[in-house]
Amino acid sequence: MADATALARNIKLLVLDVDGVFTDGGLYYGDEGILMKRFSVQDGLGVKLAQSVGLEIGVITGLDQKPVEKRVTELGIKYYYAGHHRKLPLFEKMCEEVGVAPEEAAYMGDDWIDLAVMSRAGLALCVPNAVPEVIEAADWMSTRKGGHGAVREAISFILEARGLKEQALRHWVD
Repeated sequence: MADATALARNIKLLVLDVDGVFTDGGLYYGDEGILMKRFSVQDGLGVKLAQSVGLEIGVITGLDQKPVEKRVTELGIKYYYAGHHRKLPLFEKMCEEVGVAPEEAAYMGDDWIDLAVMSRAGLALCVPNAVPEVIEAADWMSTRKGGHGAVREAISFILEARGLKEQALRHWVD
């Protein structure tokens, strides 16, 4: 396994899966059949911290759901692809759009659908509730589960490795 901190020093783009990473992976349906998702406020602020210091954030998800689109829009995430099970071509397209090499991008996933991108990204991240094959493929694993601050933890890890954590903090406290 590579030194995750060394790999994180080069990261300029963080791409996230949604279900199981940005959310807890549950699909909540109300009596009227309306889908609801649970997102962590800490993850949302983590995205804002990343954006404040120039770390781009992208999202690729296998499902196309309005609650996810709404959250991504609220957070100002420009790079968003929904409804795609073959994520690698979209990851490569996103890297090109942002202007970074795949080695300068990190990807955080939790299931088999994420393995191809994890193998191509410069830094492969996962959550502790990921399937065993994803945990094995990861360079780094959060201590928090998906939907419960894992994204924030990953962002803090990358910012710290890049020496940007204090700058991000000053953005919010000055």
